[in-house]
Amino acid sequence: MQILILGAAAGGGVPQWNCGCRNCTDARKGHIPSLSQSSIAVSGDGLSWAVLNASPDIRDQLARAPQLAPEGLRGTPIEAIVLTNGDVDHVAGLLTLREKTAFDLYATAEIHAALAENPIMGVMDPELVARKPFALGQTIHAGGVAIECFAVPGKVPLYKEAGEVKTDEVSETTIGLMLRAEGRRVAYIPGCAAIPDDLLERIGGADLLLFDGTVWENEEMPKMGAGQKTGRRMGHIPMSGPDGSMARLEGFGGRKVYIHINNTNPVLQPEAPERKALEAAGWALARDGMEITV
Repeated sequence: MQILILGAAAGGGVPQWNCGCRNCTDARKGHIPSLSQSSIAVSGDGLSWAVLNASPDIRDQLARAPQLAPEGLRGTPIEAIVLTNGDVDHVAGLLTLREKTAFDLYATAEIHAALAENPIMGVMDPELVARKPFALGQTIHAGGVAIECFAVPGKVPLYKEAGEVKTDEVSETTIGLMLRAEGRRVAYIPGCAAIPDDLLERIGGADLLLFDGTVWENEEMPKMGAGQKTGRRMGHIPMSGPDGSMARLEGFGGRKVYIHINNTNPVLQPEAPERKALEAAGWALARDGMEITV
């Protein structure tokens, strides 16, 4: 199974357009790598591909990926797009993929409903882009890979929030994917608010885990003055802390890679103590263009 990291950052990317934090400033100056918004591509045969989440940066991401270039005048090796939630940083790229080339669009009923409520999504020709349901527990086949859908704790997209928001709801609004090919298993969970025991059991034994690494600590953005929301309020479990993802996933035996990294996260600095702690715990950071063979 071939995994291509199209984008490793959380919403807004690194640098974020309106942010002058250390990470964004260093990325503009070329001192640390720039990162586009979260998406990966996966293939079991190297010929057909499934893209998991359609980032707003997808045009540039595809242009940098020769594996995903059309072979003729029109066409694409991308067989399907699969969405893990309805957040803008995972669906806005669909508007770029409107130029009359066929692919299947898989999402849960909740995510499809969120798209259907926005008329601008109608630019995707329904005769070419089949909006296919993806129920919890269902397995589909795309890009030569079996892809299973399961719920993880999360929340509705920001544009759907109203009143009191449940940030760790287990439903069709936020899902993880288990990818299988040739006896190998990869768990892809770019957004997750908590790691209950049943999730640990589900991903146990996977060869690779690509997991939500949005923030280092829950209060990261308020402490920095970059925003009022905590990581958990945004629907993301922090890396650090006794109930953070590093502690909860300490016993995971496969390769562990954080993806969906926020521009405020100190782990983006190679010499930061947080980065060293992450690496000491057996984790790596995803980067744009990273290729992983499982």
